Amino acid sequence: MLEQLLIFTRGGLILWTCKELGNALKGSPIDTLIRSCLLEERSGAASYNYDAPGAAYTLKWTFHNELGLVFVAVYQRILHLLYVDDLLAMLKREFSVIYDPKRTAYDDFDETFRQLRMEAEARAEELKKSKPVAKPVNNSKKQGQVQKVGFEGGNKKKGGSGPGSDGGDGNGRKMENGHANGNTDETKVALVANGKENASSNIGAFDVNKLQKLRAKGGKKPDTVVNKGSKVDPNKKITKKNRVWDVSPTESKLDFTDPADQNGDENAVIVAADEGESMMDKEEIVSSESETEEDEEMEKDSKMETKKKGWFSAMFQSIAGKSNLEKADLEPALKALKDRLMTKNVAEEIAEKLCESVAASLEGKKLASFTRVSSTVQAAMEEALVRILTPRRSIDILRDVHAAKEQRKPYVVVFVGVNGVGKSTNLAKVAYWLLQHNVSVMMAACDTFRSGAVEQLRTHARRLQIPIFEKGYEKDPAIVAKEAIQEATRNGSDVVLVDTAGRMQDNEPLMRALSKLVNLNNPDLVLFVGEALVGNDAVDQLSKFNQKLADLSTSPNSQLIDGILLTKFDTIDDKVGAALSMVYISGAPVMFVGCGQSYTDLKKLNVKSIVKTLLK
Repeated sequence: MLEQLLIFTRGGLILWTCKELGNALKGSPIDTLIRSCLLEERSGAASYNYDAPGAAYTLKWTFHNELGLVFVAVYQRILHLLYVDDLLAMLKREFSVIYDPKRTAYDDFDETFRQLRMEAEARAEELKKSKPVAKPVNNSKKQGQVQKVGFEGGNKKKGGSGPGSDGGDGNGRKMENGHANGNTDETKVALVANGKENASSNIGAFDVNKLQKLRAKGGKKPDTVVNKGSKVDPNKKITKKNRVWDVSPTESKLDFTDPADQNGDENAVIVAADEGESMMDKEEIVSSESETEEDEEMEKDSKMETKKKGWFSAMFQSIAGKSNLEKADLEPALKALKDRLMTKNVAEEIAEKLCESVAASLEGKKLASFTRVSSTVQAAMEEALVRILTPRRSIDILRDVHAAKEQRKPYVVVFVGVNGVGKSTNLAKVAYWLLQHNVSVMMAACDTFRSGAVEQLRTHARRLQIPIFEKGYEKDPAIVAKEAIQEATRNGSDVVLVDTAGRMQDNEPLMRALSKLVNLNNPDLVLFVGEALVGNDAVDQLSKFNQKLADLSTSPNSQLIDGILLTKFDTIDDKVGAALSMVYISGAPVMFVGCGQSYTDLKKLNVKSIVKTLLK
């Protein structure tokens, strides 16, 4: 049974709701659908599952892109209604006939909906009754047919059933000189399909008999590796040269440590690191060069499109416009866009979903005059990318810090991520940026797992001249973070930056410890630190981090990843796709971008620059 069905415009105006159903939905499935699917370019999916306390709904939808209408049906997930897709298609067809942009209410559509619903239910029942029942298959007969096709030209099984009877190999294949009779292409295909390319020597990982025959014939591969047993020409013998050490090496040549690090000298004077203004406070200027020239790949696709449809028809379509775009018209341009996104390090799954969503938003839309299909698709993709990468909430940390200060509590940021991405280094960059805005900062060394992690954070704290809370190694990081927050509350620190151990997304014990730290301390911001170098792995990392934080949480409202810090952004050239993959899979905005090794090398993500790089 349907729970709700409604029709609304792309701008959010509800035109019609089924009064006959009138069921009060638990939670807010429609709002969640708009926020999680339609605004995040996931509309290419077939359906969306909504979970809330005491509610489990499935939502299906369809678009009328020419009129800008959205048709949504909501029903209980356990029911598996088969007629919903058919009903939505009929509603779309009938409502488009009576639609008037000046009207805001369609109360007279209830009777039409009732008839369409009865028709869709009746059609689903007929389809269910007319569906043929699957008959049991005789496995022995089917197996015999496969053998007949796979070993055509070979002899059937004769006599005994053992491997050595009548020269057979035990599978009904006559053997001649140790090989299956009728060694045709079909035989090879069947052997490979059964995982036995050579049945007589399928013991190891490769064919030992072939290797022995090759050696017996004296066949040798080109000598690419020098034989250890071969004699070396004494005339060409290379002797190792002795290293010459300085008699009295200068200390300045070998010693690169800070003065305070030598012998634990706490009395040494350390000057606070001052490397200038952080790049976070500098506006990045994007060159406004004209982007009117089409990319070579798009030109190739348009030429292929012209060849398929004919010169005149393609020219007529680009000049006079087409009644509506079909999926076949969009496929060449979408394929070129997908390949381009993947070359820019966008995960394949994300690129495919984006193209499906763009196709769903353009299908049925009228092509403007003097416009190519490729140009229309690229413009739609650009709008989609800007919509995805633009934060949907405020990412002004300084404002949130001052709001927490008014409540007399520290603002807590937890840095999480996999091993070796640069959490501690970028934590120090964030601390340096906060110090420039007169915000008092305290570090919490909660990486009690990796050797040297506490000393590394202590060095940053000494250079920045900020306090650090540490308890050494092999301690519970959740308890260390809790005590650090209590200490920050006592001494009046505005921000607590919590450093955690790097962990792979599949490491169950460490992920459980991270979930405990987040649940126990309830931080204001959980910042995922990820490399800009990753491609498909970004999807796996973020999805599993969020999944573990949700599954291992002890509270019903589990806290997930709130923001992303991208590191090593200066090493990727134009391969900026990881930013898109991470934002798409998590819904969290990119709040910081690390682009160097000094404390000032931290900046904001420029959405226009990223989109321009992805599509050029």
